[in-house]
Amino acid sequence: MRLGVNIDHVATVREARKTREPEPVSAAVLAELAGADGITVHLRADRRHIQERDVALLQQVVSTRLNVEMATSSEMIEIAAGLKPNSVTLVPEKPNEVTTTGGLDVARHASVIKKAVNRLQEQGVKVAIFVDPEESQVKRVKSIGATAVEINTGPYSDAHDNKRGEELRRVVQTAKAATKERLDVLAGHGLTYLNVDPIVKIDEIVELNIGHSIVARAVLVGMERAVNEMVDLLRRS
Repeated sequence: MRLGVNIDHVATVREARKTREPEPVSAAVLAELAGADGITVHLRADRRHIQERDVALLQQVVSTRLNVEMATSSEMIEIAAGLKPNSVTLVPEKPNEVTTTGGLDVARHASVIKKAVNRLQEQGVKVAIFVDPEESQVKRVKSIGATAVEINTGPYSDAHDNKRGEELRRVVQTAKAATKERLDVLAGHGLTYLNVDPIVKIDEIVELNIGHSIVARAVLVGMERAVNEMVDLLRRS
């Protein structure tokens, strides 16, 4: 299973002081050296952490794969169309949210999402859609032309022990449905060193995107060790 390391919160620390460090590009290089299969960043409309400058530099430096999460607004899509990262993951975005709180409602916003998908694919950018673990959403992803789906593992990660099994089953069922639709299956959100193992065991999932837990661990033990420890968890199951 591939690991995409989200380095947003390296930029969060930098932006807290509006200074030049820590450098997200350096974090990306260290993550790759430690075994990461890709680097993910979320370019938000409010630029609260990652900046366009970061994406442009990462595009030049990342030697694995660069994935950019973003909203479906025309501004964001045109930025991605110009920078041409390896892939874009379309996500919902609210101005005052602490983090992404749910998946895109593909059924409700199909026309807007389809337009964004077409524009990015014209530029050779692969597109994934971040959705809640619902089979109906997966079918709509296929219908608008995206080639990958990222399943929101937030409900699983946040569930109390007596509800976690139920949320895990939803992820499993959605992953199986996505595979039947011939979509690449990714997953992420809220995953940690302690809860990732059951998700790793889902055969249909080919990649996990994990950020906060790795960056939090890196503050204490360094980026290379933090990434290497997560890589080991993904490889051993």
